[in-house]
Amino acid sequence: MRRCLFTLAIFAMVPSTLIPQVQNFVPVTQEMLLNPNPEDWLMFSRTYDAQRFSPLRQITKQNVNQLALAWSRHLGGPGQTETIPTVYRGVMYVNTPGAIIQALDAANGDLIWEYKRNVPANVANQARSKTLAIFDDMIYFTAPDSTVVALDARTGAVRWEAKVDQRGHTSGPIVVEGKVISGGTCPGGRANCYLSAHDARTGKEIWRFYTTQAPGEPPGGDSWAGAPVERRTASTWALPGSYDPVRRLTYWGIANPTPNPRANPHGGHALAIPLTAPADLYSNSTVALDPETGKLRWYYQHLPGDDWGEDINEERTLIRTAINPDPRFVKWINPAIRRGEVRDISVNVGEGGGIWALDRSNGQFLWSTPFPFDTPNFIISDIDVKTGIAKINEEVLVAKPGERHIICSFNTRSWWPTAYHPGKNALYTPYIDNCLDMTSAAPAADGKPATREIRKGIPRPGADPNTLNGLAKVNMSTGETQRWVLGKVPTTGAVLATAGDVIFFGDLNRRFRAFDADNGKVLWETILGGWISSSTIAYGVNGKQYVAVITGDNLAAPGLIAGTMGPVKVDIIPPREANEIYVFALPERR
Repeated sequence: MRRCLFTLAIFAMVPSTLIPQVQNFVPVTQEMLLNPNPEDWLMFSRTYDAQRFSPLRQITKQNVNQLALAWSRHLGGPGQTETIPTVYRGVMYVNTPGAIIQALDAANGDLIWEYKRNVPANVANQARSKTLAIFDDMIYFTAPDSTVVALDARTGAVRWEAKVDQRGHTSGPIVVEGKVISGGTCPGGRANCYLSAHDARTGKEIWRFYTTQAPGEPPGGDSWAGAPVERRTASTWALPGSYDPVRRLTYWGIANPTPNPRANPHGGHALAIPLTAPADLYSNSTVALDPETGKLRWYYQHLPGDDWGEDINEERTLIRTAINPDPRFVKWINPAIRRGEVRDISVNVGEGGGIWALDRSNGQFLWSTPFPFDTPNFIISDIDVKTGIAKINEEVLVAKPGERHIICSFNTRSWWPTAYHPGKNALYTPYIDNCLDMTSAAPAADGKPATREIRKGIPRPGADPNTLNGLAKVNMSTGETQRWVLGKVPTTGAVLATAGDVIFFGDLNRRFRAFDADNGKVLWETILGGWISSSTIAYGVNGKQYVAVITGDNLAAPGLIAGTMGPVKVDIIPPREANEIYVFALPERR
């Protein structure tokens, strides 16, 4: 019997056997992480390859319309929730607002134990760690006070803590080969701008990889054109990395160089760095690291230098597919590709738009295309298809004070993850047909006052305002893209693919839906109590399949609804502090 039972809450100062705890806990091994039980959801996208695919098939296209609420639970507040639960052997571990970790009975939502980080209220309310990790008998939490914390998975007691300078913890950890690897934001410059690995059992720091290049670091030279090393910043603020156990590589996406625009780190000179990669490494790059040492094995820079804050640090999804990109759907294709050859690849979709497919052994460029649409204002003007070297779109640089341009895309997706269905060889990704209207700051001159930088989301020029949001199904062999239009309302929700050929996805208007994985037909819909924030997973307890989703406040939603971060103002007023988890299942058979 897989489901873990728990005791009732008992007063303190009682025998340890009566303290509320997960019973019959079985330590999680590396082998379990590599090949999890189908009922478990052990990391942010379930498996190391970040595919977000559940092999459970009890819920199908034929019966999904019978889904009903199994349980729900308020997660408290105030505070933000951008997190994804972990489920192991019938217990759900969830990061709740206020820097609180809870262990819940995954079949009914009853509380088993709770850990609350002792930090000031203003720090706790900004806790935005996007995932937890599990290994051995511990749960790992990147706390908002720049500490990696290991908790006893049975009781929630602290087992060890490791301070990581002043690194902002908006991301989360993964455990690879017995090491807790984590990153975050970079307040204060390069000193806080790194990925770190800690021994999962002791908390001892093993290595650091700084996410901005210093002179002489790989690939040599200085891609920052002499900018002060201590001020170089490019963070890993979004989701954690993925891991390839065959090649023994972990892959991470790194965000834009800051502060933008590109002139700012370079004494006001936008062209101090080149228009082509490498420029301001390792910003907007995929880096492949040796998990044993943290050494860089290869990198690929998607957007050289940036100018507009177009993060390309979202998850890297690892798949195996025949490579046969079709020029009708894909703009840039490496001519050295042997058509139909099966390759192990990394695929990612950027916040600024675009899809990239790279060989995950060496970072070789395979193909790329603008996404969600091709436009003259796209962030990349060209890619050398033989080398994969990208060129930033010089025509839309805001290189001069007070210069204004429209740049596409902008927040077309962010930390809310995509899903891949291996049976369909399709990547399912949300998109917003959103561009950036940006004017650079200007100092006072000729009697005119100084002006601040202006950034605003707007529809792509020529776009239909009624079709700005959707879910795209991308064939990972050919690059063919189907767009399932969902109207005006944007999303901050994760995509979930299941073996029942159902895709789950929700939006900021509280609508949570199930789609046919083949054609996007809506098969089921329910209305929740708040806007959907990342989170969606599937798991099982004692043979019964559940689908869980979290609603609540997050950093992106207000701007997407108001039309400042998103393309248009949306006439919805979701309740604030509606931090709640909802879990659905099929009704019991009689």
